[in-house]
Amino acid sequence: MRVLGVDPGLTRCGVAVVEGGVGQKLSALHIGIIASAPDIALADRLVNLEAGLEALIEQFAPDAIAIERVFSQHNVRSAMATAQAAGIALLVAGRRKIPVSMHTPTEVKAAVTGSGRADKAQVTFMVTKVLNLREAPKPADAADALAIAICDVWRGQAKRRLAAAVQGT
Repeated sequence: MRVLGVDPGLTRCGVAVVEGGVGQKLSALHIGIIASAPDIALADRLVNLEAGLEALIEQFAPDAIAIERVFSQHNVRSAMATAQAAGIALLVAGRRKIPVSMHTPTEVKAAVTGSGRADKAQVTFMVTKVLNLREAPKPADAADALAIAICDVWRGQAKRRLAAAVQGT
């Protein structure tokens, strides 16, 4: 199973590709961000994000895309930007008929560390250990994308099977 994890953002969108399966060794095939200058037009930032995601899909051919679910934040402007970036990831996945899972930050933390209340340092530490990385992934957006992809490898397949069973497919 190969999963593209997306930590949505307009200035820095964390992206990572993880390969493996439940009970198997996981490996990181790509760790990075898709960056856009904050002073360029919103439409151009969204086009840049789309192009970056399309390039990753072309290069890595993921079986699924996992996106962090936008949650209510105190800063509405930040939540809107995150939602717009998540929307681009959903669009790219839908266009290519790639299955998508949305995971809440609490779900991702629980999957990777065992606690939905873990802090960023704990998540980064566990991502580093699970993927047997020599050093902690940076920036934090990339580490979060890895955690999202790991969560999906471990939990996403089961969610997709249950959804298919409920739909009778």
